[in-house]
Amino acid sequence: MITVHHLNNSRSQRILWLLEEIGLEYEIKYYERDPQTMLAPASLRQVHPLGKSPVITDGTMTLAESGAITDYLANRYGEGRLVPPPETPERLRYTYWLHYAEGSAMPPLLLNLVFDRIEQEPLPFFVKPIAKLISSRTKSSFISPQIAQHFDYLEAELGKSLWFVGDEFTAADVQMSFPIEMARIDASRPNLVKYLDRIHSRPAYQQALARGGTYEIPS
Repeated sequence: MITVHHLNNSRSQRILWLLEEIGLEYEIKYYERDPQTMLAPASLRQVHPLGKSPVITDGTMTLAESGAITDYLANRYGEGRLVPPPETPERLRYTYWLHYAEGSAMPPLLLNLVFDRIEQEPLPFFVKPIAKLISSRTKSSFISPQIAQHFDYLEAELGKSLWFVGDEFTAADVQMSFPIEMARIDASRPNLVKYLDRIHSRPAYQQALARGGTYEIPS
Protein backbone atom coordinates (compact mmCIF):
# COMPACT_ATOMS: atom_id res chain seq x y z
CA MET A 1 0.00 0.00 0.00
CA ILE A 2 1.14 3.55 -0.69
CA THR A 3 2.19 5.64 2.28
CA VAL A 4 2.16 9.42 2.02
CA HIS A 5 4.61 11.14 4.34
CA HIS A 6 2.42 14.18 4.90
CA LEU A 7 3.66 17.48 6.30
CA ASN A 8 0.98 19.86 7.51
CA ASN A 9 0.33 22.94 5.35
CA SER A 10 2.44 21.72 2.47
CA ARG A 11 2.47 20.47 -1.09
CA SER A 12 1.75 16.95 0.13
CA GLN A 13 -1.93 17.92 0.52
CA ARG A 14 -2.33 17.79 -3.25
CA ILE A 15 -0.89 14.25 -3.30
CA LEU A 16 -3.66 13.18 -0.93
CA TRP A 17 -6.11 14.87 -3.26
CA LEU A 18 -4.72 13.05 -6.29
CA LEU A 19 -4.99 9.70 -4.52
CA GLU A 20 -8.62 10.48 -3.69
CA GLU A 21 -9.28 11.36 -7.34
CA ILE A 22 -7.75 8.04 -8.41
CA GLY A 23 -9.68 6.16 -5.73
CA LEU A 24 -6.58 4.41 -4.45
CA GLU A 25 -6.19 3.19 -0.88
CA TYR A 26 -3.31 4.78 1.00
CA GLU A 27 -1.93 5.40 4.45
CA ILE A 28 -0.76 8.70 5.89
CA LYS A 29 2.19 9.27 8.19
CA TYR A 30 1.80 12.73 9.68
CA TYR A 31 4.57 15.24 10.35
CA GLU A 32 4.31 18.70 11.92
CA ARG A 33 6.31 21.79 11.07
CA ASP A 34 8.48 23.43 13.72
CA PRO A 35 6.27 26.29 14.99
CA GLN A 36 9.21 28.70 15.10
CA THR A 37 11.08 27.93 11.88
CA MET A 38 8.13 26.43 9.95
CA LEU A 39 10.56 23.78 8.66
CA ALA A 40 9.87 20.07 8.39
CA PRO A 41 11.04 17.89 11.30
CA ALA A 42 14.35 16.05 11.06
CA SER A 43 12.47 12.74 11.14
CA LEU A 44 11.56 13.22 7.47
CA ARG A 45 15.24 12.74 6.61
CA GLN A 46 14.85 9.13 7.65
CA VAL A 47 12.48 8.73 4.72
CA HIS A 48 14.36 10.85 2.17
CA PRO A 49 17.78 12.54 2.60
CA LEU A 50 16.43 16.03 1.84
CA GLY A 51 13.80 15.80 4.56
CA LYS A 52 11.14 17.44 2.40
CA SER A 53 7.48 16.73 1.76
CA PRO A 54 5.79 15.24 -0.17
CA VAL A 55 7.41 11.85 -0.15
CA ILE A 56 5.63 8.58 -0.86
CA THR A 57 6.63 4.98 -0.38
CA ASP A 58 5.14 2.29 -2.58
CA GLY A 59 6.47 -1.09 -1.56
CA THR A 60 10.25 -0.77 -1.53
CA MET A 61 10.22 2.38 -3.67
CA THR A 62 10.57 5.86 -2.20
CA LEU A 63 9.75 8.87 -4.36
CA ALA A 64 9.99 12.61 -3.68
CA GLU A 65 9.11 15.75 -5.68
CA SER A 66 5.49 16.70 -6.31
CA GLY A 67 5.71 16.53 -10.10
CA ALA A 68 7.41 13.15 -10.12
CA ILE A 69 4.92 11.73 -7.62
CA THR A 70 1.95 13.11 -9.55
CA ASP A 71 3.27 11.68 -12.81
CA TYR A 72 3.98 8.30 -11.22
CA LEU A 73 0.61 7.91 -9.50
CA ALA A 74 -1.47 9.13 -12.44
CA ASN A 75 0.31 6.92 -14.97
CA ARG A 76 0.62 3.80 -12.84
CA TYR A 77 -2.73 3.80 -11.09
CA GLY A 78 -4.97 6.20 -13.01
CA GLU A 79 -6.14 3.55 -15.51
CA GLY A 80 -6.14 6.03 -18.36
CA ARG A 81 -7.89 8.75 -16.40
CA LEU A 82 -6.33 12.09 -15.45
CA VAL A 83 -3.66 11.88 -18.18
CA PRO A 84 -4.31 12.62 -21.88
CA PRO A 85 -3.40 9.93 -24.45
CA PRO A 86 0.27 9.78 -25.55
CA GLU A 87 1.39 11.66 -28.65
CA THR A 88 -1.48 14.12 -28.60
CA PRO A 89 -1.40 17.91 -28.27
CA GLU A 90 -3.24 17.51 -24.97
CA ARG A 91 -0.50 15.25 -23.61
CA LEU A 92 2.16 17.84 -24.46
CA ARG A 93 0.10 20.55 -22.79
CA TYR A 94 -0.39 18.29 -19.77
CA THR A 95 3.37 17.78 -19.46
CA TYR A 96 3.96 21.51 -19.78
CA TRP A 97 1.64 22.42 -16.89
CA LEU A 98 2.93 19.54 -14.77
CA HIS A 99 6.40 21.12 -14.88
CA TYR A 100 5.33 24.77 -15.02
CA ALA A 101 3.76 24.60 -11.56
CA GLU A 102 7.05 24.18 -9.70
CA GLY A 103 9.50 25.31 -12.37
CA SER A 104 7.96 28.70 -13.20
CA ALA A 105 5.00 29.59 -10.97
CA MET A 106 6.42 28.74 -7.55
CA PRO A 107 9.87 30.46 -7.53
CA PRO A 108 8.59 34.08 -7.41
CA LEU A 109 5.96 33.12 -4.84
CA LEU A 110 8.61 31.56 -2.62
CA LEU A 111 10.88 34.59 -3.04
CA ASN A 112 7.99 36.81 -1.98
CA LEU A 113 7.43 34.64 1.10
CA VAL A 114 11.12 34.82 2.03
CA PHE A 115 11.29 38.61 1.73
CA ASP A 116 8.05 39.02 3.68
CA ARG A 117 9.60 37.06 6.51
CA ILE A 118 12.76 39.15 6.39
CA GLU A 119 10.61 42.22 7.05
CA GLN A 120 8.87 40.47 9.95
CA GLU A 121 11.99 39.05 11.63
CA PRO A 122 13.23 40.73 14.83
CA LEU A 123 16.44 42.54 13.88
CA PRO A 124 18.70 45.11 15.58
CA PHE A 125 17.13 48.57 15.28
CA PHE A 126 19.96 49.86 13.08
CA VAL A 127 19.66 46.92 10.66
CA LYS A 128 15.89 46.63 10.36
CA PRO A 129 15.28 49.81 8.26
CA ILE A 130 17.95 48.72 5.76
CA ALA A 131 16.60 45.18 5.57
CA LYS A 132 13.05 46.47 5.02
CA LEU A 133 14.21 48.89 2.33
CA ILE A 134 16.10 46.16 0.44
CA SER A 135 13.15 43.79 0.77
CA SER A 136 10.63 46.39 -0.36
CA ARG A 137 12.65 47.41 -3.40
CA THR A 138 13.35 43.82 -4.40
CA LYS A 139 9.66 42.95 -4.22
CA SER A 140 8.48 46.04 -6.07
CA SER A 141 11.12 45.96 -8.82
CA PHE A 142 11.37 42.23 -9.47
CA ILE A 143 9.22 39.82 -7.46
CA SER A 144 5.81 41.48 -7.71
CA PRO A 145 6.09 42.13 -11.48
CA GLN A 146 7.07 38.49 -12.00
CA ILE A 147 4.10 37.25 -10.00
CA ALA A 148 1.76 39.58 -11.88
CA GLN A 149 3.12 38.41 -15.23
CA HIS A 150 2.64 34.74 -14.39
CA PHE A 151 -0.85 35.13 -12.99
CA ASP A 152 -2.00 37.36 -15.81
CA TYR A 153 -0.87 34.53 -18.08
CA LEU A 154 -2.75 31.92 -16.06
CA GLU A 155 -5.87 34.08 -16.02
CA ALA A 156 -5.76 34.33 -19.80
CA GLU A 157 -5.19 30.59 -20.24
CA LEU A 158 -8.20 29.76 -18.10
CA GLY A 159 -10.26 32.04 -20.30
CA LYS A 160 -9.80 29.43 -23.05
CA SER A 161 -10.97 26.30 -21.20
CA LEU A 162 -12.33 25.04 -17.88
CA TRP A 163 -9.10 23.26 -16.92
CA PHE A 164 -5.47 23.79 -17.85
CA VAL A 165 -5.30 21.03 -20.45
CA GLY A 166 -8.78 21.62 -21.86
CA ASP A 167 -12.31 20.86 -20.77
CA GLU A 168 -11.30 17.66 -18.95
CA PHE A 169 -9.82 17.68 -15.45
CA THR A 170 -6.32 16.13 -15.32
CA ALA A 171 -3.57 15.50 -12.80
CA ALA A 172 -1.94 18.70 -14.08
CA ASP A 173 -4.74 20.61 -12.36
CA VAL A 174 -3.82 18.93 -9.09
CA GLN A 175 -0.22 20.03 -9.59
CA MET A 176 -1.22 23.58 -10.52
CA SER A 177 -3.50 23.99 -7.51
CA PHE A 178 -0.78 24.81 -4.97
CA PRO A 179 0.75 27.92 -6.58
CA ILE A 180 -2.70 29.30 -7.36
CA GLU A 181 -3.89 28.79 -3.79
CA MET A 182 -0.66 30.28 -2.45
CA ALA A 183 -1.06 33.41 -4.57
CA ARG A 184 -4.22 34.51 -2.72
CA ILE A 185 -6.16 35.25 -5.89
CA ASP A 186 -8.77 38.02 -5.70
CA ALA A 187 -11.67 39.22 -7.83
CA SER A 188 -9.33 40.98 -10.26
CA ARG A 189 -8.70 37.55 -11.79
CA PRO A 190 -12.19 36.04 -12.12
CA ASN A 191 -11.13 33.03 -14.21
CA LEU A 192 -8.72 31.93 -11.51
CA VAL A 193 -11.33 32.52 -8.80
CA LYS A 194 -13.80 30.31 -10.66
CA TYR A 195 -11.07 27.72 -11.20
CA LEU A 196 -10.39 27.54 -7.46
CA ASP A 197 -14.11 27.24 -6.79
CA ARG A 198 -14.27 24.26 -9.16
CA ILE A 199 -11.29 22.66 -7.44
CA HIS A 200 -12.58 23.21 -3.92
CA SER A 201 -16.00 21.79 -4.74
CA ARG A 202 -14.64 18.47 -5.97
CA PRO A 203 -15.55 15.62 -3.59
CA ALA A 204 -12.02 14.20 -3.77
CA TYR A 205 -10.56 17.55 -2.70
CA GLN A 206 -12.89 17.64 0.31
CA GLN A 207 -12.08 14.04 1.20
CA ALA A 208 -8.36 14.80 1.11
CA LEU A 209 -8.87 17.77 3.44
CA ALA A 210 -10.76 15.56 5.87
CA ARG A 211 -7.90 13.06 5.94
CA GLY A 212 -4.97 15.48 5.76
CA GLY A 213 -6.02 17.84 8.51
CA THR A 214 -5.63 21.60 8.73
CA TYR A 215 -4.47 23.10 5.46
CA GLU A 216 -3.39 26.72 5.63
CA ILE A 217 -0.96 27.79 2.94
CA PRO A 218 1.68 30.26 4.21
CA SER A 219 1.21 33.86 3.13
